[in-house]
Formats: sequence, C-alpha cells, structure tokens
Amino acid sequence: MERSRPDYLMDKLINNQLSNEELAELLVDIGETEMSPEYSNILELYFNQLLSEAQVNKSTVSEQDQ
Repeated sequence: MERSRPDYLMDKLINNQLSNEELAELLVDIGETEMSPEYSNILELYFNQLLSEAQVNKSTVSEQDQ
C-alpha cells in the first residue's frame, strides 16, 4: 500500500529530514486555523505510540529499581 503524502511529510518531520519545500508544503497543508483531519489522525497515532513507549520504558525502569 502506498503511503499518503501527509504520512510521508510527517514521517520526514519527525525524523528531521524535511526539505525547505516540504516544510512549506506541510505548513500550508496543516493550515493556519484548523488542521486537516488526515494530519490530525497521523499526529494522534504518533503521540499515542510515544505514550505507549514511554509507559513501557517507565515500567522497565521501575522493575530494575526493585
């Protein structure tokens, strides 16, 4: 399955690999007042993944302290 353009741009943003042109495209796509639903969904999935990973890391550290 081919990745969507918003997914591609967000991945490059997260990995600090955006070109100036891609950053400009991303900022236009996100919008000045309201973020498009596709970007909102991608960001929500990414932050949920970060929270899950942080919870796992916290549990691992707590277990090592015991």
